[in-house]
Formats: sequence, C-alpha cells, structure tokens
Amino acid sequence: MSFIQTLQQDIVAFLQSAWDVVKNNFHTWLIALVAAVVVFFLLRLTHGLLVRYAARMAEREKGDWFHDLECVLRRTKTWILLILAACCGSLFLGLSVNSLEIAKMVAVTALLIQAALWANALVASAVKRFAERRKETDAASATTLSALGFVGRMAIWTAAVLLAVANLGIDVTALVAGFGIGGIAVALAAQNILGDLFASASIVLDKPFVLGDFIIVDDKMGSVEYIGLKTTRLRSISGEQLIFSNADLLKSRIHNYKQMYERRVVFTIDVTYDTPCEKVSAISAMLREAVESQERVRFDRAHFARFGESALVFEVVFYVLAPEYGVYRDIQQAINLIILRRFTDENIEFAFPSRTVYQR
Repeated sequence: MSFIQTLQQDIVAFLQSAWDVVKNNFHTWLIALVAAVVVFFLLRLTHGLLVRYAARMAEREKGDWFHDLECVLRRTKTWILLILAACCGSLFLGLSVNSLEIAKMVAVTALLIQAALWANALVASAVKRFAERRKETDAASATTLSALGFVGRMAIWTAAVLLAVANLGIDVTALVAGFGIGGIAVALAAQNILGDLFASASIVLDKPFVLGDFIIVDDKMGSVEYIGLKTTRLRSISGEQLIFSNADLLKSRIHNYKQMYERRVVFTIDVTYDTPCEKVSAISAMLREAVESQERVRFDRAHFARFGESALVFEVVFYVLAPEYGVYRDIQQAINLIILRRFTDENIEFAFPSRTVYQR
C-alpha cells in the first residue's frame, strides 16, 4: 500500500471519528459535559485534600516522605486533569471503536506525562534532602547524589517518551535505532560538549574535589559552589563567581586545600649582627618556647640558619594541626607577639635591610 493510500485512510478515519462526535444530540452532549465537569472537580478536590494533608503532616514532622509526597502532588498539572475529565465525559457519547481508541491514547499519554512529572519531582526532592544532610559530613556523597539525580530524571523522561510513542502506535524499536544512528552524528558534532560531560562524570566518580572544597586552579582560587554537566563554578575570596569548563579544569593542576590535614609553616627571624653570642645561642630556645606555647601545633625545628647580608637569620618550622587558614593565621599572630615581647625583654633587636659604606 502506497503512502498516499495510507494517508487517505488516516484522513477518512479522522473525519469519521469527528463525525461520531458531532452527530450526538444536545441531550447526549449535555450528559457528557456534566460528567466531564463532575470528574474534573472530583479530581481537583481529591488533589487539594491530599496536598493539604501532606503539608500538615510534613509540618508536624511525621516523616520525610510526607514532604516528598507534598512536592510530588504539587507537580500535578490542571490541563492534564482537564484532558482526563474530557476523556471520561467522551464515554457518554456514541463513539465508534476508532474514536474510543483515540480517546484512550490521549488519556494514556496524559497519564504518562503526569507520571513522569511526579517521578521527576520525587527524585528531585529525595536527592535534595539527602544532599543537604550529607553536605556537612560527606560532601563527596552529596556531589554523587546530585549527579545520580540528574541521570535518574533523564531516565524517567526517556522512558516516558518511549512509552508515549509506543502508545501512539509507532514502532519504538525502529525509533531507537534511528536515535542511535543520529546520536553518532551528534556526538561527532558536539565533541567539546561530550568532553565536558565525561569530565563531569570523572569529577563525580574520582572526586578530586567536592562541593565546599577550597581549591586553587592556576592563579584562580575559591570554594566549589556547583558541579554541573559542562561547567564547575567557584566562589572566589573576593566574592565573584569563577566558571571553569570541566574538561579544562581536569587538565589543570588543582590544589585542594580542604583535603589538607595539617599545614606546614616556615618563617624566618632576622636579628642584628651586634647581638651578643650568648643571646644568639638562646634565640632558638626562645623560638621553640613561643611555638610550643600554642595549642594545635607540632614543633619541628628552630635553627640559626645562616649569615645574611645584613642580619643573622633564624629559621623556624612547625605544623598547624588544622587545615583552616584562619586558624593558621591566628596561631602565627600569637607566636609573633610572644617573640616580639621576649625579644623586647632581652634587648634583642630585629634587623632590617641595611648596608654600611666605609670611606677612606
């Protein structure tokens, strides 16, 4: 059978279905309209009661699933309820078998769309709740959950589209095969986008950084705020948002300071050359006492390191047993103040760059 003949038969079937609807008398139309209105208001009433009940239970903290139920119910679309009510009302009309099949396909398609909206809302609500709970204790899990949530929502809509297409009588197998061939062409045309997509999957699975980590990329630094399919966004210290392509980000050298367990600190002290030898010998012990007087530190060493151009140079090394930058700066400040007081009491002078010129 040619395409023209098939098209002619489809047009004749559609016109026949339209005539089946039009030929009903006023009394039949009135009954169908009343039935559709009653069904619609019953659906709206049931929906409103369920939403209020779920919201009330969620406020009373009866269970997290009530909050999920409320989010799901609020995704109910009024136009879908109208379609379902109209399909129910059409049953009171004298329709042919073909017309009833069309009404059935429309109703099933509307239900599939609504089911996909409900499932999408359920996944989004559950992922958001679990991610917020684990963000403080396990940021890596929160990042993974967010990525899995996107994959889950994409799978839901893919399944809904395929079921809707199959409900319309289209061969899904041929359609999937066509998508496969088209997908190869799309992949070749969108290599950069796919590179960022696979880089995003690598970030989620390998976890070089997670949400909340403070990282340095080249000369840029900030806290990880968002990990998307194409980009990762940082919030810099000065407040602006830094956006990196995922593929470019993984090609860079990343310093992750959030994963640091302790911080190594090295600093030097310069004293003047006219400092007496006995005081020079005692300076290392003074520096050690200043460091060890602080909590959450581990002293490593303090030595008279070298003779500088205009000073005797002492080098101090210790570890701060916390990764936070603010803690390190507080400890360093306290050590500096102790050294300043001790050197003042011992009349030990700090050196500054200077040069003496002798003339004959």
